[in-house]
Amino acid sequence: MLIAVVVHLAVAAVLPALARPLGRQAFMLGAVPPAAALVVALTWLGSLPRTESVAWAPAVGLEFTTRLDALAMVMVVLVTGIGTIVLVYFARYAKPGEEGIGRDSCVLVLFAGAMLGLVLADDIFSLYVFWEITTVCSFLLVGGSGRTREERRSARQALLVTVLGGLALLLGLILLSTAAGTLRISEIVADPPGGAAATAGMALVLVGAFTKSAQVPFHPWLPAAMVAPTPVSAYLHAAAMVKAGVYLVARFAPAFADRPEWWVPLVVVGLWTMLLGGYRALRQYDLKMLLAFGTVSQLGFLMVLLAVGTRVAELAGATMILVHGLFKSALFLATGAIDKGTGTRDLRRLSGLGRRWPVLAVFATLAAASMAGVPPLLGFVGKETALEAFTHATTKDLIILTGLVVGSVLTTAYTVRYLVGAFGGSGPAPGETDSSPGVGEGGSGAVRTPGAVFTTAVALPAAAGLVLGLAPGLVERLTGPFADRFAGKQDYHLALWHGWTPPLLLSVIILVGGYLLYRGSAVFDRTAGRLPPALRADDGYRAALRGLNRVAAGFTARVQTGSLPVYLGTILVVLAVVPTWGLVTDSVWPGPLRLVHTEMQLPLSVLVVIAALTLPLAQRRLTAVLLTGLVGYGIGGLFLVYGATDLALAQFLVETLTLVVFVLVLRRVSAPFVRTHVTTRRADIGKAVVAVAAGGFVAVFATVFSGLRESRSEIGAAYAAWAEPEAGASNVVNAILIDFRALDTVGEITVLLVAATGAATLGLALARGRHRTIPVPSEAAPEAGEDGDGAGSGHADGTEDGTRGAGPEVSR
Repeated sequence: MLIAVVVHLAVAAVLPALARPLGRQAFMLGAVPPAAALVVALTWLGSLPRTESVAWAPAVGLEFTTRLDALAMVMVVLVTGIGTIVLVYFARYAKPGEEGIGRDSCVLVLFAGAMLGLVLADDIFSLYVFWEITTVCSFLLVGGSGRTREERRSARQALLVTVLGGLALLLGLILLSTAAGTLRISEIVADPPGGAAATAGMALVLVGAFTKSAQVPFHPWLPAAMVAPTPVSAYLHAAAMVKAGVYLVARFAPAFADRPEWWVPLVVVGLWTMLLGGYRALRQYDLKMLLAFGTVSQLGFLMVLLAVGTRVAELAGATMILVHGLFKSALFLATGAIDKGTGTRDLRRLSGLGRRWPVLAVFATLAAASMAGVPPLLGFVGKETALEAFTHATTKDLIILTGLVVGSVLTTAYTVRYLVGAFGGSGPAPGETDSSPGVGEGGSGAVRTPGAVFTTAVALPAAAGLVLGLAPGLVERLTGPFADRFAGKQDYHLALWHGWTPPLLLSVIILVGGYLLYRGSAVFDRTAGRLPPALRADDGYRAALRGLNRVAAGFTARVQTGSLPVYLGTILVVLAVVPTWGLVTDSVWPGPLRLVHTEMQLPLSVLVVIAALTLPLAQRRLTAVLLTGLVGYGIGGLFLVYGATDLALAQFLVETLTLVVFVLVLRRVSAPFVRTHVTTRRADIGKAVVAVAAGGFVAVFATVFSGLRESRSEIGAAYAAWAEPEAGASNVVNAILIDFRALDTVGEITVLLVAATGAATLGLALARGRHRTIPVPSEAAPEAGEDGDGAGSGHADGTEDGTRGAGPEVSR
C-alpha cells in the first residue's frame, strides 16, 4: 500500500502538465490510481492485517508505517471506490476547455492519496501529515478559482476550522504517545495509557475529530463548502474527508471506549449534531444544502455508534460508514446531474424529472431509500443493527435510543423531501414539450437528459447498497473483524431478517413517523430550521473571528511599540530569566574552576572588559565604533591564545571589515551622538539592570557549561579519528573547515567577499563624492516610539511638525 500512496502522489504531480493536451480526460487518467488500489486491497482481504514500514529519519526513530486491518479496509474500499467513480464522473461534468481542469484533477488525486495514507498510517506523525494534506486539498477544491467572495469565504472557513482541529489533534497525539511510550498507533491501542496526560490527549483528539467531521459547534463549514463543484462535494464532503474524524474515533475506540471522558462527549455531541442537522435539512430548498445538512446529521449518528464500545454498536458503526458513503455519494452525483441538465437545484422549481429521467430517478430512489433505512437496502440492515445495540433496559441505552429514533425520523422526513422535490411533480411525459418556467436554464424548459456516464456513476453506489443489503454477509467480512475486538453479543450478525424484534418495530415507527412529518410540512415549514441566535454556530464563528482580530490588534499595538530598546530589552530579559531558572532549579554546577589557564588570557580579558565598560560612556560615534572593534579584536586574541588560529583569523577579518564600513559611513555623519530626547533616570537604570543581567547570564552560562564538559564529544572524537585517514590532515580544525564542513566554509567566505566588495564600493563612492544628503531630526524633534512612548503623531510627510529637512543635513 505504500506504493499505492506514492503512485497517487506521482500521478497528481504530472496531471497539471497533461491537462492541457488531454483536456477533461485528465480526470480519467486520475481515476487509474484509486481503481488499481481498490483491486489490490481486495486481493488482500483474506490476509489482514498487513504492515509495511519505511524509515525516513532512522537516526531519531521516525518512520512511515502503514497497517491495513479491517477498519482500514472499510475506509480504503470507500476512498478508492468512490474516488474512482467521482473522477470518471468529473470527466463528463467538466466543460471542454474549462479553466481549472489541471488544478482540480491534480488536487482530487492528491486528496485521494492523502486520504489513503491517512487511513493506513500507523504512526502519529504520518497520520498528522496526511490529515493536514487533506485539509489543504479541501481548501483548494472548495475555493476553486477564488474569484467569488463566497468561494473565498467558504474555503477560508473550512481551512480555519479544520486547521484548528488539526493542531489540537497533533498535541493530543503527542500527549498520548508520550504517555504510552510509543509512536505507533496500534501499540497505543493495544496498551492504552492512563493518567492526566492521556486524558488531556483524548480530549484534544476528540476536538480534532469534531472539527473534521463537522460536529456541533464546528459544523457550519460543511454546508458552506457546498459552493464547490458537485463531484467535489460527493467525494470530500460525503465519502472521504468528513469520514476522517469518524475514522479517528473508530481507530481509538478499542482503547478508550470504556472511559467516560471518551464516550460521554461523543454521545452528547453526536446526538446534538444528529438532531440539529436533520432539523436544519427540513427547511432547505437547495438540494445540495439539504444533503449537506443531512451529512452533518449522519456524521453525528456515526459518532454515537462508535462511541459506546460494544460489539453490536461498533458493527453498526463500521457498516454505516460504508453505507453512508454509498448512498450519499450517489445522491450528490444525482444532484449534479440534475443541476447540469436543468440549470437549477431549487426543489421549488423542479417538476416532473422522474417521468423524464426514469432510470436516474430509480437509482436515486434506491440511494435515498438506503439513507432512510428502507428494506431490503443495506441502510436498513445497518440502521436495524444500530437500534439493536441500544435495546437494553439501562438508562444510558434508552436515552441514546430515543435520540437515534428521533434523529432517524428527521432523516426519513428530509429524504422524502429530497425525492419529491427532485423527481416528483406532474411535469410533461417523455417526448412532450415543457412550457412551464422553472425547469431548465433561465426558465426556458430546455432540459438535457443525463448521459450514460452520469447515470452509471449514480447507479453503481446505489446498486451496491441493494446488492449488499441482500447479501449482508459480504459486508460483515469487512466490518466483522473490527467489531469482534469489542465485548458484547458475539452471536449477532448482519442480516436482512432477524424476526419480529423491537428494532424492526422501531424501524416501522421511524419510516411512518418520518413520512407523516413530511406530510405536515405546511405547518412545520414555518418553524423548521429556525434557531435562536444563541444556537447559531455560524454567527458564533463570525463573532469568534471578530474577537480574535480585536485581540490580535490590541496585543500587537501593545507589543510592537516601535522602540528598539524595548525589543532588545524583552529579548535579553527572556534570555536571562528562562535558562537561569533552569540552572538554579536543576543545580547543575561544575566543580572547581581555574581562574586563568595561560598568561596572555588575563590581559586580553581585562582589555575586553575595560573596552566594554567604556563603550556606554562614549560621546562620539567614531570612539564607540573603535571601542566595539577593540572588544572584537580582544576576543579574536583569546581565540588565538587557545590555538584556534582559523577562528581567530575569521574574527579579525570580520572585525576589520565591520570597522572599515563604519568608518566610511561615519565620515559623513556628525561626530557626536545626537540626543533626540531626554530619558529619565529610571529608564537609564532599567536599561542598565537589563544589560547587566544579560551579560552576567552569558558569563555564568558559558562558565558553567564549559566547566561541565568532562570529555571530548562524540562528534569531536569522530572528527579527530577521521581527520588523517579521510582528509589527510594533521590539523583537525583545518580538516573540519576544508573537508567535513566545506559548504559552511564556502558560505562564510562568500559572506566575507560580499562584505569586502560592499566596503570597497562604498569607499569608492564616497571618494568620488557620489552621495546624497538626508535630513536628520533636530534635537527639538523627538523620534516617535522611542522607549515605548507610543507611535507618535507625525504628519503625512513623516516628520513631527510637518516640515521637511528640519535639523542639519548629513550625507549618506
